[in-house]
Amino acid sequence: MSRRSWPFLLGGLLVALLLAGVVSNYASSHPDGLDSSLLKGCTVNADDEITGGSCPAQRAKDHELADSPLADYGVRGIGNDFLSTGLSGVLGVLLTFAVGGGLFWLARRRNPAGATSTGTGDTTSTGPAGVSSTGPAGVDEAGPARTATTGATGGTTASRPSGDR
Repeated sequence: MSRRSWPFLLGGLLVALLLAGVVSNYASSHPDGLDSSLLKGCTVNADDEITGGSCPAQRAKDHELADSPLADYGVRGIGNDFLSTGLSGVLGVLLTFAVGGGLFWLARRRNPAGATSTGTGDTTSTGPAGVSSTGPAGVDEAGPARTATTGATGGTTASRPSGDR
């Protein structure tokens, strides 16, 4: 990753952490579309408990992970709802960032087999008839001047100046 992309990446992480840690506490506490459609036909009290009628939500069961430390948009064991929700969001962002970063690190592009790195991000490879070339950012050890030599096999080795990008 280039040095110029680090500030963008860290800025995005900071914005995500602020949104998850602070703004998530101001999200609507009213049920979303799925929850409200499952409650149609039932009467509910102020605590959103079903008190009568017949609806699909009556057959709902707790999820297998309902007792996990981050269940119900909070951290179990923290009594302050604002802090619990914010901390849950921050932990979720950090966990997602770590897993995503790890997957990108594992899937990153590697040098092709047989290529050698020039240290500038380009590769030097040998083509047909023994022709060897250096990428556009490659600079010959003699300097940025254009050089060409004929190898022992009759192939030509050329390097170009780095020039504009």
